[in-house]
Amino acid sequence: MPALPAVPDGFVARPLRTDDIPAVAELLVAAEPLDDTGEFPDADDVAEEWSSREIDPARDGLAVHDADGALAGVAHVSAPATFRDAFRIHLEGRVRPDQRGRGIGGALLDWQLERGAEVHAARHPEAPARLLVGIMGSQPSLERLVRGRGLSAERWYRTMERQLSDLPGPRPVPGVEFVPFSWDRDDEVRRAHNAAFTQHHGSSERDPAAWRALFTGQRAFRPDLSVLAVEAGVVQGYVLSYVFESDTAARGYREVGLGQIGVLPGARGRGIAAATILDALRRAAADHCRTSALDVDSDNVTGAMRLYESLGFQTVRTRVSWSLFRPPTTAG
Repeated sequence: MPALPAVPDGFVARPLRTDDIPAVAELLVAAEPLDDTGEFPDADDVAEEWSSREIDPARDGLAVHDADGALAGVAHVSAPATFRDAFRIHLEGRVRPDQRGRGIGGALLDWQLERGAEVHAARHPEAPARLLVGIMGSQPSLERLVRGRGLSAERWYRTMERQLSDLPGPRPVPGVEFVPFSWDRDDEVRRAHNAAFTQHHGSSERDPAAWRALFTGQRAFRPDLSVLAVEAGVVQGYVLSYVFESDTAARGYREVGLGQIGVLPGARGRGIAAATILDALRRAAADHCRTSALDVDSDNVTGAMRLYESLGFQTVRTRVSWSLFRPPTTAG
């Protein structure tokens, strides 16, 4: 773990702790009006995120608090166990809005870059790596910060939303049945997802443990609102849906998030994706969801953004992935 960074006078940096979780959730919600991520996590959401991404707070996290002991900034580093092209290491952090402009963000980022380099050297020194920071379109100061540290814009993403009040009727696909997710098909859906995302930027194979930790094992996962497209007894496509109750409480209405959407390569071009999405939206509307949301890579190889636009989704937020490339540190 890198040495604790120098922080402005009146502030103290220390390793992150699990008992910081409630304060981290409060900080993220306090920053939301300014950062506009669309998320309002509670303490259970933060705890679940750290667990699912195998974040060890003492090694992978940093907290900065003010003279009164209140959390002023937080940062952590995480990396999935699997990858295809380069080992991808994610750097995430936030500074409390009233403490920005003092140099806390720069101190957190410098520590993260050092810790990211350590993670690369310790886990996959034989592979190239990318240290990644996701920046919302509402965070120009963070963009200036990462640009000054040598990161460059790598990929553009959009959050798209659709109201659920004017949904079109079903779109039948000959030979295909649209059914709710069932647990006996969980591993089949996992394998379908791995096959569907083989050529997607930044994707990697998900083993059963990672699949459950990141997707179907999440508290917000709604199997009853998730839809499988089945033909001749085989899953050809899927939409996995989520409802975050902390977001519902903060917004005052329920939104369904379409988290994972895919169709097997051999089944594409038949309208399965559109039909599966519309079926999921109808189920969500019947469950009193007012809106739906999804994230999409603007350069998605399957042209997903055009599909979503054709179904009535509109862009409400943008996010850019900034990265710093690190070559292998060993010969193999």
